[in-house]
Amino acid sequence: MIPAAFDYEVAESVEHALELLGATSGAKAMAGGHSLLPMMKLRIARPSTVVDIGRIDALDEIADEVDHVTVGALVRHCDLERNPIVRKEVPLLGFAAGLAGDRQVRHRGTIGGSLAHADPAGDLPAIALALDAEIVTRGPKGERTIAAADFFRGLYTTALAPDELIVRVRVPKTGGAGWSYVKFRRRSIDWATVGVAAVVRANGSIDEARVSLVNMGPRPLRATAVEDALRGGARDGVAAAAGRADAGADPPSDTWASADFRRHLARVITEQAVNEALSRTG
Repeated sequence: MIPAAFDYEVAESVEHALELLGATSGAKAMAGGHSLLPMMKLRIARPSTVVDIGRIDALDEIADEVDHVTVGALVRHCDLERNPIVRKEVPLLGFAAGLAGDRQVRHRGTIGGSLAHADPAGDLPAIALALDAEIVTRGPKGERTIAAADFFRGLYTTALAPDELIVRVRVPKTGGAGWSYVKFRRRSIDWATVGVAAVVRANGSIDEARVSLVNMGPRPLRATAVEDALRGGARDGVAAAAGRADAGADPPSDTWASADFRRHLARVITEQAVNEALSRTG
């Protein structure tokens, strides 16, 4: 499989990258390349110019802020998994990053690339939803902040403009909330057939629940019916709430699973993920 012809440019800074993206119609930024290059080989993506942003050191930092953790767009999955700030303040993010693909993928793939690619079967878009993360972009008009709930628009489609870059992700600290990420896959390196991320706060009854779904539609989804059923309820009501996990979802049928099987998996895995999150509440 050979990609269509393209030009290749290396960006030395964010400003240089934006200049290169704006100079040619159809230019595309590349960070680790694990999402873009396979699509180019299949000719699903045909950028006129590939702008390599992978060497911009300013985008490869993790910072502990007052109430959130800031993660640079070029932070790789392996660094998310091992970073002590992430492990302490937003452990769900580090745990999920450690499940992405295989070792080669985790050492090249970046959080910004995963979010910009917006694969509904990807791990980190759904994690960003469950954590109520904010995605900070920069373009010719400056920076803007987009809530994860507003960022993912459809299959491989986001609110990111063609001449914008993701520069960092702001992730609220989870504090004493319980968390879990469970995904069903045929092999350890496969995309999730279905995955569920859960963040739960409970003090006797369940005070807050955020549940997001992987590969249950053309974009990552919040399981709002489950969240509504859990909120204010008792811990023994998890099974009934999880039975609503596929409400409003539009799962695909493909060689890996039928839509009906995915609906079944979503209900089963949601119960498992929420109970696991509850077991971690502090």
